Amino acid sequence: MRPALAAIAACCVAARAEPPSRLAPLNTTPQHVLQCSDGLVLPAWRPLEDVPTYQIAIRGFVYFLALMYLFIGVSIVSDRFMAAIEVITSREKEVRVRRNGSEQIIVVRVWNETVANLTLMALGSSAPEILLSVIEIAGKNFEAGDLGPGTIVGSAAYNLFVIIAICVVVIPDGEVRKIKHLRVFLVTATWSIFAYVWLYMILAVISPSEVEVWEGAVTFLFFPATVMTAYIADRRLLVYKYLKKGYRVNERGVIVEAEGDGSVEMALKPGGDDFLSDDDEGRELEKSRKEYVSVLRELRRQHPDEDLETVERMALETLMASGPKSRAFYRVAATRKMTGGGDFSRKISERAQSDLSEVKAELQRRDSGSASIEPRGPNVRFDPDHYTVMENCGSFEVRVVRAGDLNGDVTVQYTTEDGTAEAGSDYVTAQGLLHFKHGETEKTFRVQVIDDDVFEEDEHFYVRLSSPKGASLASPSTATVVILDDDHSGVFSFPQRDFELTESVGTYDLKVVRTAGARGKVRIPYWTEDGTAKGGAQYEIAQGHIFFENNETEKYIPLHIIEEDSYEKDVLFYVNLGNPELLGANHLATLPEEEAVVAMMGLPKAGEITRAQLRIKESKEFKNTVDKLVQRANASIIIGTSSWKEQFAEALTANSGSDDPDEPPSCFDYVLHVVTLFWKIIFALIPPTDIGGGYVCFVVSIICIGLVTAVIGDVASHFGCTLGIKDSVTAIVFVALGTSIPDTFASKVAAIQDKHADASVGNVTGSNAVNVFLGIGVAWTVAAIFHWSKNEKFHVDPGNLAFSVTMFCSEAALAVLVLVLRRRRSIGGELGGPRGIKIVTSMFFFSLWLIYLIMSGLEAYDVIEGF
Repeated sequence: MRPALAAIAACCVAARAEPPSRLAPLNTTPQHVLQCSDGLVLPAWRPLEDVPTYQIAIRGFVYFLALMYLFIGVSIVSDRFMAAIEVITSREKEVRVRRNGSEQIIVVRVWNETVANLTLMALGSSAPEILLSVIEIAGKNFEAGDLGPGTIVGSAAYNLFVIIAICVVVIPDGEVRKIKHLRVFLVTATWSIFAYVWLYMILAVISPSEVEVWEGAVTFLFFPATVMTAYIADRRLLVYKYLKKGYRVNERGVIVEAEGDGSVEMALKPGGDDFLSDDDEGRELEKSRKEYVSVLRELRRQHPDEDLETVERMALETLMASGPKSRAFYRVAATRKMTGGGDFSRKISERAQSDLSEVKAELQRRDSGSASIEPRGPNVRFDPDHYTVMENCGSFEVRVVRAGDLNGDVTVQYTTEDGTAEAGSDYVTAQGLLHFKHGETEKTFRVQVIDDDVFEEDEHFYVRLSSPKGASLASPSTATVVILDDDHSGVFSFPQRDFELTESVGTYDLKVVRTAGARGKVRIPYWTEDGTAKGGAQYEIAQGHIFFENNETEKYIPLHIIEEDSYEKDVLFYVNLGNPELLGANHLATLPEEEAVVAMMGLPKAGEITRAQLRIKESKEFKNTVDKLVQRANASIIIGTSSWKEQFAEALTANSGSDDPDEPPSCFDYVLHVVTLFWKIIFALIPPTDIGGGYVCFVVSIICIGLVTAVIGDVASHFGCTLGIKDSVTAIVFVALGTSIPDTFASKVAAIQDKHADASVGNVTGSNAVNVFLGIGVAWTVAAIFHWSKNEKFHVDPGNLAFSVTMFCSEAALAVLVLVLRRRRSIGGELGGPRGIKIVTSMFFFSLWLIYLIMSGLEAYDVIEGF
């Protein structure tokens, strides 16, 4: 690039009749007079007269090195700024959601993604260019300069042409990346072109060579207009008949007001109770969950000896490393690699371990919080509160326990109460007073059961506690007693028709109950039957017999459930009971007829429910763990810091630029680290992002960016002055390139790793528009007001800038058209595609940038006529 620039400059010098205004002709004498002036913070390198040619070369080289070093510094401090922005825009809150008729607590992103990208994110990535324009105006006593506006236009050209050219070609052959949120992209692309058209209009059409106050103000007001129209496009507010505030589920399960494609919409109910009702299941969230579960299964297969928590941590690391990331993450990661700071692999691993521990602790607290709470103070209750007795047992013992304060005496009354069993015919009424002495913890009393020879259904009655003194009644204060008839072999069935179990249960014991009698030994056949659950896949096929001994009232069928680690699971299978058989009943054939009839009435029978339906669901604990971990699987938030200690430790430590976190730093990594150590230590003094929610870091960082940018402006101006390069050319070539290098690497990585092109391409157009509306809008508004207060006009030479803007607008419209055409089915997306097509596209975009540079340079030196 420098030889090309030198050739352009040589042509310009030869074509002009007069020597350059800022540098004496180098061809006429070895001594030169440099027409340089002191900068805002950096004075000119003196002497300015009689400077030998070799000293000019040395000064130019020193300025060039200083400029490169300052670009590194502003990149590092900009990353602190981006980290603060990421913390601010990642704020979340909890919202109650109605999903499938049940209420859930879901995390909601506070910031709308479109608004965040066009405001703070755009400001973060373009802060040096914007502040350079503002600082230059202030440093020139509110007179227009070429460096600030030229850098903004030059940076826009580099971003749109060079960065997209690189992103197109780095995609693996045959793969494509498509902009997901096309509506927002088209809106921001339109604004990005209009911004420079408007810039030309106020320079050369509306009020030539003058910027009025209203023009500067309107330029600035286009910024909120851009944000608003992009938000409208994102929310599709002009399409829907009723404007309702909505949310969508992103890939981490966080509900965000975001650039959605409508696949998931969650809208607030009109009542405004912060309840959300969803219209879809959330494809992106489900996709992310399936990815996590799939990774978890694969890791469990690869590491069978590792415990579950270790495998879950490894799965979370994989999800965080491969999941969607913000523009800020890619920007910071690119700068870290450029400065020997390594990538975030180690930090992702530490964060995954921390998140997994927090999730497990939270779920454990939730489970323990839902457990029953013992009443305070002395209390009495039944323990147990359910008794099942045989009709021929005679009597049985009931137990009452005392808890809490054991000091002093306690009394409590007890009494029986009829249920289906009646006092006098089925049991003997019992009532009395229990007296707990000091320190006693339990008392018992007996209740008598009446036996008869009549076949009866199982019956029950109650025993209640009342009138405590010295203590209170705790739950349970009522005990239930079931009397089983012993004159019949029993009726056998399942206690209920439907059962629900989790896949993580392992072995599930299915209960079979014996009612209406318990005489004799009975054998019952059982077998499983497939439903939507298949034997051998979701459960193990079972078939056999269960045996009830004499007076035994319940048995269990063991069922083995196969765990698949499924997030959403809902499958059915069945268990059937056959006819019960009384063992040892062969003698009935020898009995007299009347006795045989009575004996046959007492044979075991199948009950009403002999077919049980078992529904296998996903493990609630596993599901909750997946939900929590997927919501936390946001690698972007790890770019923040929690303490100055952490910041200085990162600043002083060299890390490997390799993707392997265990690989030691290379010699090149150490060189980069040593070269940038000064900036790392200086900017480690900026407050951590955890202080004040990131806002303190935000303010301090932007002040530091302003200070470094002021020095960059002076050094760039001195560099151009020393070598005879105009500020407009210095801006579009050197300054624009230097401030955009971190964005180049960030977009390259984003293009390769992301599934969509939004992070690498979609943000370029928004940033280009914001640069004009903020960088030029604020600077020129302030300058116009300053001159208006003095009854003067704010003059701006439209020549170089207007021509540069015209060139950019023409090529930008062509570039956007090419991107839109690449969305056709033959290619399928803005980035990537067949090898030949992507190479041609990349060369086309790069040639647009070269044409822009050459034409702008020739116009700056009057080789071609401008405006």
